[in-house]
Amino acid sequence: MSATLNSNITFIGGGNMAQALIGGLVARGLPSTRITVSDPVEAIRQVLQEKEIHAIDDNLQAIKNADVVVLAVKPQVLAQVLKPLQGLFEDKLIVSVIAGAEIATIAALTGAERIVRVMPNTPALVQTGAHGLYAHETVSAKDRELASQILAATGLTIWVQSEAQIDAVTAVSGSGPAYFFYLMESMIRAGKNMGLDEKVATALTLQTALGAAQMAITSSSTPSELRKNVTSPNGTTQAALEVFDRAQISQNIQAALAAAQKRSQELARELSDSTKTT
Repeated sequence: MSATLNSNITFIGGGNMAQALIGGLVARGLPSTRITVSDPVEAIRQVLQEKEIHAIDDNLQAIKNADVVVLAVKPQVLAQVLKPLQGLFEDKLIVSVIAGAEIATIAALTGAERIVRVMPNTPALVQTGAHGLYAHETVSAKDRELASQILAATGLTIWVQSEAQIDAVTAVSGSGPAYFFYLMESMIRAGKNMGLDEKVATALTLQTALGAAQMAITSSSTPSELRKNVTSPNGTTQAALEVFDRAQISQNIQAALAAAQKRSQELARELSDSTKTT
């Protein structure tokens, strides 16, 4: 964390992901005086100011003394935000958490070369995020370490070997929380259908999800092995899993993630095309 503690970090965009990262950085010891946020929404600025974060509505002023600029705006306003700042990032590391924004797109809008692209996910809000990172080979090891430290404030950081793999990260972990929420919804509904009170079904489902994840993280066994360990022959678990198999749940999950990956690729192309015509 030492490199981060010596850096001035500016966030362009102060929404949920930015606030999650800021909270994690402050919790890890980064002085709030080293953080600046630029956001046009007064209510967001007020929330940040209450946490003693310097929050303004001037992007140019915000990046002036920054060592690191974290881009956390909506994809559709990317060109509008960055074009007025073109050429002002030469001495700064850019860390982008903008979905679908390829490095080439950001480079064209900023003129910068030191760019790290990140695909985060929403559990970063509770410091249990899973972040996929990518940077071109020209980005130094020091810059990579700095980006890792910033993202590690809210969870796991994994570097991928090609930018194309960011689309796979998007499908697996970026969209992944929704898949687990979907399963939780279904289990809660099933519990209610079998006569459980909704609060009881919810509590049992959520604790089971937490416990299963914790077992998978801490165990030396793979998820496949853990599944087999709790599946007794001709038992209740096997009866349920046989229904999953007949419905080809595994194949459908793989098809669903492939669809998410494809859509991620399409969104990147759409964003690239839109910035060229803006």
